Amino acid sequence: MATVLALGGVEFVVSQTKVSPEAIELSVIHADDAVERAWKLPAAASFGHEVSWQSNVSLCGPSSLANVFRSFGEDATSERSVLAGTGLCWTGFCVMGLTLDELAGLARAKTHRSVTVLRDMSAEEFREHLKRSNDPAHRYIINFDRKMIFGAGGGHHSPIGGYLENEDLVFVLDVNRDYRPWLVERTRLFDAMNTRDGDKKRGMLLIE
Repeated sequence: MATVLALGGVEFVVSQTKVSPEAIELSVIHADDAVERAWKLPAAASFGHEVSWQSNVSLCGPSSLANVFRSFGEDATSERSVLAGTGLCWTGFCVMGLTLDELAGLARAKTHRSVTVLRDMSAEEFREHLKRSNDPAHRYIINFDRKMIFGAGGGHHSPIGGYLENEDLVFVLDVNRDYRPWLVERTRLFDAMNTRDGDKKRGMLLIE
């Protein structure tokens, strides 16, 4: 029964947040040359030109952690291994998803690296962190509202692959297969992050 209810909740979320392929293509940059340059950024390269896709719409957080841990060479490199033993999303679904703080707690349970929640940042502070995202010692996962970029959709987690500073473009390693990795203007991503999830602002996780 719990699984049935979870499935029903996920189906409801999907129906409310679906973004058309046309809207995705018009909203962000998928051009091969730009994305290929972004994949060559130092931290992005550690992902091996590959993203392991989330298995359902509710698991963007665990999937993001699995991709980040794989890029660091750690053991928890799948959604299942990230969630194992935590009691979270035990049905295989994180109904309504995980908050940024819940994702931070999950990360701390699976790595000895430092995990920091970054929120309430100014636009300039966000830019400084993006510069650091090109350092292979750092990984960032961003929590943002898709609606602010794509015109529809809900909250989402994905790793940041890096920052093309000269063009002021951020490389988002979207864990949803329908979106694929994309580039977007820094100011637009900041606005999408600088939104509320319940009573708190969205933000980023820094894992180092």
